[in-house]
Amino acid sequence: METNKTEKEILVVGLKKMGISLACMFLGPTLLHIALTNREKPLFIPILILGGIVCICAIFFAYKGLMKIMDSMFNHKK
Repeated sequence: METNKTEKEILVVGLKKMGISLACMFLGPTLLHIALTNREKPLFIPILILGGIVCICAIFFAYKGLMKIMDSMFNHKK
C-alpha cells in the first residue's frame, strides 16, 4: 500500500491564492469604510463599487485556494 504525499507544486499555487485572498480581505473592507465615511465626495460610488468587487474577489480566491490545497493533499493523478 502506497502512502499519500502532498504535491508541492499544487500546494504552492493554493497558498498563493490564499495570500491574494488575505490581501483582498484587508483591502475590501478598508475601501468600503473609506467610501462610506466620505459620502459627499465625488468618488463615493466608484470606491464603493471597487470595495464590493474586492470583497467578492476575497471570497472567490479563498474558495479556489482551499480547493487547490485540498487537491494537493487528497486528489493524486497518477
